[in-house]
Amino acid sequence: MSESIWTDTGEELDLEKTKEKTDRKCPQCGGVMDFDPQTGGMRCPYCDYTQAIAAQPDDGTKTAEELDFESALHKENCDWGVKKKVVICKACGAQLVYDELEIANECPYCGSNQVMEEKGEDTLAPGGVVPFAVTVKEAAAKFAGWIRRKLFCPRAAKQSAKPDAFKGVYLPYWTFDARTVSDYAAEYGIDRRVRDREGRERVVTDWHPCSGRYREDIDDELVLASTRYPESLIREVEPFRTSENKAYQPEYVAGFIAERYSLGLKDAWEKAKAFIGSRLRARIEEQLRMQHRADHVRIRNVRTSYFGVTYKYLLLPVWLSSYRYKGKIYHFMVNGQSGKAGGQVPVSPMRVGILFLLLLAVFLLFSDYALYGGILLLLAGVLSVVCYLMNM
Repeated sequence: MSESIWTDTGEELDLEKTKEKTDRKCPQCGGVMDFDPQTGGMRCPYCDYTQAIAAQPDDGTKTAEELDFESALHKENCDWGVKKKVVICKACGAQLVYDELEIANECPYCGSNQVMEEKGEDTLAPGGVVPFAVTVKEAAAKFAGWIRRKLFCPRAAKQSAKPDAFKGVYLPYWTFDARTVSDYAAEYGIDRRVRDREGRERVVTDWHPCSGRYREDIDDELVLASTRYPESLIREVEPFRTSENKAYQPEYVAGFIAERYSLGLKDAWEKAKAFIGSRLRARIEEQLRMQHRADHVRIRNVRTSYFGVTYKYLLLPVWLSSYRYKGKIYHFMVNGQSGKAGGQVPVSPMRVGILFLLLLAVFLLFSDYALYGGILLLLAGVLSVVCYLMNM
């Protein structure tokens, strides 16, 4: 008897049929085929045979469907991040232990891509996927160029950050669309110069109260639905072109890890409203500056109403890896759609000190203390050689 999972639109997905797609056998050699970012189709890693992904029926839904927020049934958090589960590979029978958040992975024994035994009623398939467009080789090149530009990163750390350790991961995101109407009360200030009795000039600001209504439509406000990655790291590789998403098909996750969301829809919407509210406040301030040619603006309060809120559950692609340096783990990633790289790097105090000496030496060389500047320049050169030889 086959098992089923359910999409956020209420559509039943048969795991046996899903397995047929994600475990598609190569007609030439019989190997398991993976999704290939370079061609946008399936490719056999053993004999390089390629095959196009079959198009879905033309029903007008080539991308993820916008779903009504108010009628959504699954608003609760599904925080499976601390749990583990035993997974049986359907191809070879291997029993594996995986993080509960992973909904697609590869069996290390036989290479099968469909290894999950999901029975939970809260298992949601994504509405859409932004497929990988950057290959692992391209991601490695992007990362190598990025880390080379990190002037203060120790040489040993750069050597430890091996780009060939990248794993392709689909991160879960919620996106929100809405119409907003914001009623605001504010003051704008216009500066003028006046002279006091002693003839000294000073600036006086005349404040004028104002109020009004501001409207803006929000399109694809992104909220990361995973809690395991530092938000600062994710921001480095954003944005994603979410308009290029494709309606979910199991083939797109073949050969990649796909993480299930751990931040529920309701909490994600609250987070989205905080992002949107901050941006709307800045837009209102900018509008008042231009409208009144104001030098200053003070927003007293903003009350925003949201209408026609819709959402999508998308998987967005990143190449993810990490490296260890002096006992600490540093993470880095590359946007799987655009190739934008970002990550965490250690800072070498020696390199910072050398730069300080060089700047001070240049300053002294063009002063009455040129001799001391030359000495510092020589010292900086010696330290640079030591830094290189010791991989600092």
